[in-house]
Amino acid sequence: MNLFGKVTRASLYLVAAFGTAFAHATENMPGGPAVNQLNFTAPATKIMQEIHWLHWMMLVICALIFVGVFGVMFYSILKHRKSLGHKSASFHESTTVEIIWTVIPLLIVIGMALPATKTVVAMKDTTNSDITIKTTGYQWKWGYDYIKGEGEGISFLSTLSTSREAINNLAPKSNTYLMEVDNEMVVPVGKKIRLITTANDVIHAWTIPAFGVKQDAIPGFVRDTWFRADKIGTFRGQCSELCGAEHAFMPIVVKVVSEEDYTAWVAQKKKEMGAAGDDPSKVYTLDEQKERGAKVYAANCAACHQPNGKGAGAFPALDGSKVVNGPKAGQFNILLNGKNAMPKWAGVLSDGDIAAVITYTRNSWGNKTGEVIQTQEIITARGQ
Repeated sequence: MNLFGKVTRASLYLVAAFGTAFAHATENMPGGPAVNQLNFTAPATKIMQEIHWLHWMMLVICALIFVGVFGVMFYSILKHRKSLGHKSASFHESTTVEIIWTVIPLLIVIGMALPATKTVVAMKDTTNSDITIKTTGYQWKWGYDYIKGEGEGISFLSTLSTSREAINNLAPKSNTYLMEVDNEMVVPVGKKIRLITTANDVIHAWTIPAFGVKQDAIPGFVRDTWFRADKIGTFRGQCSELCGAEHAFMPIVVKVVSEEDYTAWVAQKKKEMGAAGDDPSKVYTLDEQKERGAKVYAANCAACHQPNGKGAGAFPALDGSKVVNGPKAGQFNILLNGKNAMPKWAGVLSDGDIAAVITYTRNSWGNKTGEVIQTQEIITARGQ
């Protein structure tokens, strides 16, 4: 095949690949933005419906003011220009005109402020909630603790479930790319959900556009907001504060279900939590701890330290690390209490998960300590 033929074939392959990628990229995201969407996300709460109405009301008022002001201005310029024989008038201030152009804008501002204030006040009214959920931002995941109402006692982490292969363009991307998690927040339809937000490290923001909710999660502070979903479905959002290198990989997914399905989910979740409870006296084998630790590492550590343990930037390599291959107490202390960019994992991960991930890192890649960390060792290290 001559050079022209090779170039032509390569060009056709490129166009076909681009066309396939473009077609895939223009699919609607379930619970997320739609193709060619110009308006806000379709509302799923009364508050978001009011935000939609306020948006269009303000836009219409601003458009009318723009057309009116510039219409009069350009009419005056064109119809009273010097080339038509007009001469500039000499006159002083008019009390009537000054009153008119002061009163009319004031009335317009009041007309815009009253409905907006009503909606803002309603957005801040978190009283009489049916369920209260504490939402904690971590680099880079969300922690959910159901602390009041049906489901009280449920606690879990919600982490990006998009594979690293897809992120690195080594695998196909789904239509929920970077907007999918392993554990969704689940709430019942028609119930008032109060969210208490805070953060473990830096400022994050819990945001679901369809609910009209955007609340900062600030370390050391507790803030709250609420929503009441009017329809069943899955709704997606993302952290809306620039929280670090993996900011783009911190999605939020809320699944709204019927009351019956919610009750069933609560029962199932509590059953799973009970089954996952660690027996401090149980002794695990190396293979058991490595298998469990691999899952904990992939969900919580790989984003910073990389799946191969080589680290990146400010995050040190674990493969060949003096800390990982050194005395156990040093690694216990860092995971439990945090250090520099490393968050505090005590109270976030269970003692069993911490023991498993330490076992995994001490016996993976080039690390071959042969040590098996047991749950009781982590409990002892925490001083309990």
